[in-house]
Amino acid sequence: MNKSHAPVKKTLKNISVLLLKTNRTISIAESCTGGLVSNLLTDIPGSSNFFKLSIIPYSNKFKTRLLKVSKNILRNKGAASKEAAIIMSQNIRKLAKTSFGLGITGIAGPTGATKTKPVGLVYIAIANDKKTTCKKFLFKGNRGDIKKQTASAALALLLNNL
Repeated sequence: MNKSHAPVKKTLKNISVLLLKTNRTISIAESCTGGLVSNLLTDIPGSSNFFKLSIIPYSNKFKTRLLKVSKNILRNKGAASKEAAIIMSQNIRKLAKTSFGLGITGIAGPTGATKTKPVGLVYIAIANDKKTTCKKFLFKGNRGDIKKQTASAALALLLNNL
């Protein structure tokens, strides 16, 4: 692993230690990252003790069907929105019955952008039984860069909420 991966590796270790020590669990609904966050978490030996479910609702049809993101939200706010990320995080947590739910949605590009929603716009939400926090990001770079930056930000948000 090169030096650029060192902060993510340390974050992953800290997440696993805290989740295991407190006997808490995580589930993830990640769209624009295509499973990257789940992949990073499941690279940790013993992650099956805290990582319970991941889905990649890439199409709006499955955001609605599996995560109950309303068609009204998708139509009026869009899939890459704070509202969608929040519902994704809350409903994946409820579906999996986990301590935390992480919802990730955005525009990794190079297509899919609009004047008000540029490539790199990402919303990451984390829900527990008491509150939901959502952060907005605007990442730069190509599709791969944006996915990696999103995964790193999602892991940092998770760690900050443990």
